[in-house]
This record gives sequence, C-alpha cells and structure tokens, in this order.
Amino acid sequence: MRTFLLGLAFSLLLGSVTITAATAATVSPIAVINENFADPDVLHADGSFFAYSTSSPRGRVPVASAPSPTGPWTMRGDALPGKPAWAADGGFWAPDVSRRADGRYLMYFSAPNAAAGGRMCIGAATSTSPTGPFEADSNPLVCRTDEGGQIDPAAFLDSDGARYLLYKNEGKDVGKPMNIWLQQTAADGIAFTGERTELIRADQPHEAGVVEAPTLIRRGSQYVLFYSAGSFAGSDYFTNYAVSPTLRGKYTKASKALLTTTALNGAVQGPGGADAHTDQIFFHGWVNGARWMYTAEMGWANDFPVVRGSRVRYEAEHGTINHAEIRSGVPGASQSAVVGKIDHADSWVDITVYAPRAGGYTAHVSYAAGYGDAEHTVTVNATTQFVLTYPNRGWGNWTETTAELNLNAGWNTMRFQHRSRWAELDHIDLS
Repeated sequence: MRTFLLGLAFSLLLGSVTITAATAATVSPIAVINENFADPDVLHADGSFFAYSTSSPRGRVPVASAPSPTGPWTMRGDALPGKPAWAADGGFWAPDVSRRADGRYLMYFSAPNAAAGGRMCIGAATSTSPTGPFEADSNPLVCRTDEGGQIDPAAFLDSDGARYLLYKNEGKDVGKPMNIWLQQTAADGIAFTGERTELIRADQPHEAGVVEAPTLIRRGSQYVLFYSAGSFAGSDYFTNYAVSPTLRGKYTKASKALLTTTALNGAVQGPGGADAHTDQIFFHGWVNGARWMYTAEMGWANDFPVVRGSRVRYEAEHGTINHAEIRSGVPGASQSAVVGKIDHADSWVDITVYAPRAGGYTAHVSYAAGYGDAEHTVTVNATTQFVLTYPNRGWGNWTETTAELNLNAGWNTMRFQHRSRWAELDHIDLS
C-alpha cells in the first residue's frame, strides 16, 4: 500500500492538551444472506441488486434480490432450472451474470461435463430477466480437459466496450499449475476473439497451489484483479488482489492479502469467492458448515483497494518524524524497523492512514515499552486528541494496544507525540 504524507505541521504543549474520549469502533463485514450462498456474484441492474450462488438446496443457481447491498435480501428461486444437455448431475459452481448491450442477461457457470468424465467446464446461458429462467447453450463454452477443466468464470467489460471472460483452470488435478486466464469475446460474450492470456498463477507458498474466483476492475491508473487462494474448505481461505498498468499484464500480487480471517479480526471465517464492485465487495465465509454471503464497504487509496473492517498496515518508519529516529535491523519488528527516541516534548510521528468511509475505526498499534507504562498524545487530523497508554511489556517485546477513533473518508493523519515515559512504535494496523 502506498502511503502519501500530508505533511501537516502543528505544535502541542503538554500543559494545554485537551483530551477527548474516543468512542468509535470498527465496522465489520455484514452477513446479508444467512444460509448457504457460496461464491456470490452480484449484479446491479435497474435500481436493484441480484445475487447468484453455487448450487444449494435452493436450486441449481440460487438467485436473490435486494434494494441495496446490505439488503434486505429475498430469495427468488432457481435462475437456471433446466440442466444443459452436456452437463452431468452435480453442483453448478460460481455463476456470473452480466448485462449485454442487447439488453439480455448473460450467465456463465461451471458444471461437470458428462463427456469429459465429470470434469468441470464452463457453460453460458441467457435470459431476458436477471432472475431467469436462463436457457443454457447446448455445448460447453470452455472445456480443456488436458488442463484439468475450468471453473469460476467472470465477465469483464473494459472502458472501450470490449468484453472479456476470465476463468481458472483446475491444473492441480493433472499435475499442472492453476492459472487465471483472460479471453476476449464478441459482444455476445460467447464467441471468442484471438488468443487467451495468462494473468496470474499459483506461485506463492501461502496460496497452497490455488488461485481462483477472479474479478477484474479497471481503475484510473491500473487494472485490479481480485482472486481467492488457499483451501476453500477452511479458515485459511483468503482474498487478495494483483495489479497491472495494462489489461494483459504483467500483474503484481499484493504482498499482504486483502481479506483473511485474521485481518477481519475473526469476524468472517475463510473470506473468499469475492465479487468486487467500485464501492462494495461481496464474499462468502463459513458459519456452522455453510458459506454465508457477506458484504463490506470498499474504497480506493490511490487506486489500491481498502476494505472497511479488514486490517491495513502502515509502518511507523514510513511516517513523518520529528526529534526521534528510525532504528533498523530490529528483531521481531515488522519490516525489521521501528521509530525510537520519541522521548522529548517535541518528539512525534505522523502516520497517514486511509478510510474507505467516514466513521469508526480501530487502530491496532504495535509498540515496545520497558521502563514503566508510557503514554503518547494521539491527535487525529489536527483536531481530536486522546491519550494512548502503552503497558510496560519490556523492550523488544512487540505488543499490540488498540485505540478506537473516528476518521474522515479518505486520507487521515494520526500524530503520536511523547507525553510520559518512553515507547517505540513499530506499525499501525487500521481496521
């Protein structure tokens, strides 16, 4: 995450600081469909929202609708009641619905192919209504059995009007890597144009050989590819993103995942199967053996996604520092660097953080203090102030304390200024 420093300058006199209580709190993702609704795809059409999921007792492709992202959501039945002739019995996975220029609705889905030994392939179906019924084509759209089959299709419409299909191949089953591909289509979303392009593949240890569930968004300076990784069946499943200045790459993966069980402070277990929109993100998480649909607010910090309620890290040593110093090569510290010698009345660190929406957030502050409990005066945007206490846990023992605060939408500056005794700052995780 890029950190832009606002360079605000003001002075605080310890004898005249006004302290106000901070009463705000983190806003966690909201569970909006409290039943099995895995791999959600959400369409906004004609003033309403429509959501589609992997097969469940509700149907082959369950569909729900709502007046807003947070609901209330109403189950509307099965959007694909008729099984295509090429598909075997079994689950239909990760549907995606978009609206074409001709006004019809196009659904992509994954299904087992009877002629391919049950391997998953991608099909297409169309309807005049977002709730269906959708009528499937008589043949699969993509079915490369040599690379293990294909799942998780998603449509992408670029700013020039060109339409594309993204999907993932199941290479792990045939000794090949799992990749996410981009294929241009005609305006109907079904006929292909040119050759496909590999965007990313599973090449990081923590991905456990899996990259899937792609969603692509174009921002002003770059393309942002959201994807899931890890084992979908557990709490280690997560959502990340990769960026590229051009549509076909090269895509660079974010070093810190966007949504994890830990980053969401345990509010969602195994957040994945995400569908990202400009200001909202939808995803599933495990609850009592089912995957519920969640939503969270999302913003863009210089064209990088930030999800409200998910921790984003800001290193203290990257802030603006006055009458203090950076210590490098520090064992146990994030990126091996901290800010120390915050020991004087005019010692402070300004750290600039990003809030997707105005409101309550939690700052998880990593520190070390070794000569008694220390205090900093924390000032937010040169106005609100409070005292943050650092209990004595010993030097080199990097410990977390929290502060609840209100932030403006966009960039905010937090100043940590010496007040009593001594503490070193490692980083802030904002959620």
